[in-house]
Amino acid sequence: MEKRPMDRETRERKRRTRAAWKKVWHIARPILVIAVSLCICYVLLSKVTTKVLDKFLFPVDPADATPVTVTVASGSGASAIAKLLYEAGGTDDNDELLSPGLIKSKAVFKVYVDFTGKSSKLRAGTYVLSRNMDIPQIVDIICEGNPPKATVRFTITEGSDVEAVAAKLIEQGVLKDDAEFLSLCKSGDAFTDYAFVKEILDEQAQTGQARDYVLEGYLFPDTYEVYADASAKTIINKMLMQFLAVFSDEYIARAQELDMSTDDVVKLAALIEKEAKVGDDFAKVSAVFHNRLKADMPMESDASLRYIFKQNILNWTQTQRQDESPYNTIVYKGLGLGPITNPGRRAIEAALYPDEAFVEEEYLFFVLKYGWTGELAYAKTNEAHDENVAQYSQYWAMTEKPADFKEETQEDD
Repeated sequence: MEKRPMDRETRERKRRTRAAWKKVWHIARPILVIAVSLCICYVLLSKVTTKVLDKFLFPVDPADATPVTVTVASGSGASAIAKLLYEAGGTDDNDELLSPGLIKSKAVFKVYVDFTGKSSKLRAGTYVLSRNMDIPQIVDIICEGNPPKATVRFTITEGSDVEAVAAKLIEQGVLKDDAEFLSLCKSGDAFTDYAFVKEILDEQAQTGQARDYVLEGYLFPDTYEVYADASAKTIINKMLMQFLAVFSDEYIARAQELDMSTDDVVKLAALIEKEAKVGDDFAKVSAVFHNRLKADMPMESDASLRYIFKQNILNWTQTQRQDESPYNTIVYKGLGLGPITNPGRRAIEAALYPDEAFVEEEYLFFVLKYGWTGELAYAKTNEAHDENVAQYSQYWAMTEKPADFKEETQEDD
């Protein structure tokens, strides 16, 4: 059959249709290209964003709910807070992280608080956070605010025994009563993680002799700051940790050179602390005690009597001097059952480093010279010591120098 040619009108209509589609495609093509590109970008951006969030914004460790306490100081900006959170796990001397902090990135934290407008809403306070919190959670908590917990400072002076420390804590408003504090110090059972405490308890178990206070000697005299609601155990831990910080590896090595245990050093330091008052006397008293130990003589320290009888007197009866307490260094040889006070750094150093000249010259005695200075007079022989007692005993009870006082010099024998 012969094909009929299209009429002119049909051809024109088809031409217009093709032209219209070309026009539509010309307009739609860039839109479709843009739409597809955006879809591709969205998918890629979502993946990148997820990775960024996972790396920086999400929790450091979703499985770690361990409480971490941080204190945001008044006036801290976003940068300071970011640093605090990032280093919450601690840093070494080179500012390297010892363990993960509470956030993964300081920069992301700052960007987040700026982007959300919360930078100016961050508030000072003490917060308990954890590594399973993400940045938004942490920021919300810090924005809610929590005023810093009140703290109290207290000072324990050298030569304060356990009971004096307890009284000082009550006086300074740190504790309301001393019952728990004294109980913890007496038994020491709550502090066996400290090697020196465990050694004392083991020794007590072996000998059957219990000290008045297991922790006597180890509550290091210093100035401390604790939360106002700190428990007696927390306060004791602070003091024991400070003792560890002071009794360095150097001290331990020196004690070993002297064939002394840590407890021996503390016992000796406690005696020195109660006998010496003037700077040079600490090392000289130590030399006398070292010489007496070497000579297998009793320490004969009246300070041990003051601990036993809780009296601060100078003249003791013969009955008191012969008391059978294992703390009595007049009756028994050695350093006594335990420390009679909590010595400071100066007394500990003196125990470890006695005056070498006094050691070599074998001084064995000392006695108080003047009550108003606390100075001591030394002697090598019992006869010379008796002469010192006769010369100075009239001044022992005086707290002020007499107007007509004229010092007499006397050479040591």
